[in-house]
This record gives sequence, structure tokens and C-alpha cells, in this order.
Amino acid sequence: MNRSTLQVLGCYILWGLLPVFWKLLAGVNAAYVLAQRIVFSCLFCYAFIWIKKDGPAVRAILRDKKQRRLYLCCGLLISANWGVYILTVTTGRILEASLAYYMNPLFSILIGALIFRERLTAVQWVSSALAFVGVMYSVVLYGNVPYLAIIIALSFALYGALKKGIRARSEVSICMETLSVLPLALGFILYAQFSGLTTFFSLTGSEIVFLVLSGAVTSVPLMLFASGIKQTSITAAGILMYVNPTLQLLLGVFVYGEAFTKANAVTFAFVWLAVILFVADTLRHRKHA
Repeated sequence: MNRSTLQVLGCYILWGLLPVFWKLLAGVNAAYVLAQRIVFSCLFCYAFIWIKKDGPAVRAILRDKKQRRLYLCCGLLISANWGVYILTVTTGRILEASLAYYMNPLFSILIGALIFRERLTAVQWVSSALAFVGVMYSVVLYGNVPYLAIIIALSFALYGALKKGIRARSEVSICMETLSVLPLALGFILYAQFSGLTTFFSLTGSEIVFLVLSGAVTSVPLMLFASGIKQTSITAAGILMYVNPTLQLLLGVFVYGEAFTKANAVTFAFVWLAVILFVADTLRHRKHA
């Protein structure tokens, strides 16, 4: 395994271990954690840009109205994804977060078909149908809609679709995305402070440290991915991607003691079968190409 592939794998491992970090902030309001994550991610990336003297790239984006709109849409989508993910993990639903990232590639291929008119193979349609059946099983028999998983998967898939129009480096992209929603984040922090919802002085020392570190925790995996993906095949990156939800699943069951119910078992079985078919079809087409 070469260095680039290891960087991509490192990104997925860090994402898979993220629940451990957010669990450390379980005592803080999830919306407040999200707002601080946006602030410190923006500051971390801006510091990285300043060190690398990438200011001209930022100024070029700020002068382009179309690009500013695109970054705002990306910022809103990734903020929704981050916020719901933090809420899911801190409320003891890591299994649902794991399910989201197993389903994410299937949402992505459906968006590719519906928005970008990409042609799907028969196997891809079957994979999507199997995932849908798995989710509907819980809905029909147990009235249990994994809505948080659906929001996480769908928001990230839409975010990925919008990112097709962005060519900036990862640190510039994340900086501009977080900068675009920074006024909302700062506004909420001020509201939380003066309404008493979550005040700075009510936080413990460790919680303040973890909030500051959230910028690096968010940005470093993305930078690893951006660096490694240039020399890593899309097939390898696509297969390695499942390291992330698998680690989350193992953490949820074996570290945090979440119950793996019959409904979970059936839903995951359908989604895993869909993923296996999807990966096998991707490998077959890659070999043929």
C-alpha cells in the first residue's frame, strides 16, 4: 500500500473514530458544539492558508459571486451534516450514524442518476433497491424511521454533488465553506451566551479545549483525503471508505454498549448486501475498463 493510499485510509480511520471525540462533548448543547466547530474549522484552515501563502485563492473566490453562492450552499449542507451527526452521536445513536455512511454511496449514485443524468447499471439499481427495502423494514414493522441516518447520508451526498463544481484545495474549500456560514455560527454563540442556553463560563476546562480542537479534528482528515486521493484509484478509495462506518458500528456496540436489535440486524443486512453488490460491480467495471 503506497503513501497516498495510506493517507486516504488514515482519513477514513479518523472519521471512523470521530464518535469518541464528540462523546467527550456530550454534555454541551449539540447546536453550540456545531457553531464552535464552524468557527474553529474556519480559523484552523485560515491559519493553514496563511502559512502556505494561499491568500490569492481566497480573494479570487470572494470576488466571484457565483463561487460565493456555491460555497454558501456547500457550507449550509456540510453544517447540517455536521450538526445532525454530532446530535446523533451525543444522544447515543452511533449505530444510526454508522448506517448513514453505509448508505451514503447509494444516495450518491441515485443523485448522479437524477441530477447529472448518469446511467446506472442494473446492479446499482438493485443495490439501491435493497438499501431502500432495509430501511423500509424498520419503518413498516417497527415504526422506526432512521431519519437522522437519512439526513446525514442525503446531506453529505448532496454536498458531494455540489463539490463537483469546486476546484480549490481542501483547506481553501473548507475555509470558504465555514466562512460563508460563520455569521450564523457567531450569531448562535452570542444568542446562547446571553440567553443562558450555553454560556462560555458554564463549560469545563476540558470542554473548552475540545471545542478548540474541533477545528483540527474536522480539517486534518479532509486534508489527508485531498492529498492522498490524487494518487489513489477511485476503486480503492471507494472500498476503503467502508472502514469509516464499520469502525463506528464497532464503537457503538462494543465500546458504548448500544443495543444491536433485530430491526438493526435486518436493516444492516440489506444495506450490507447492497454495499457488497455495489463494490463487486465497481470492481468488475474497473477490471473491464
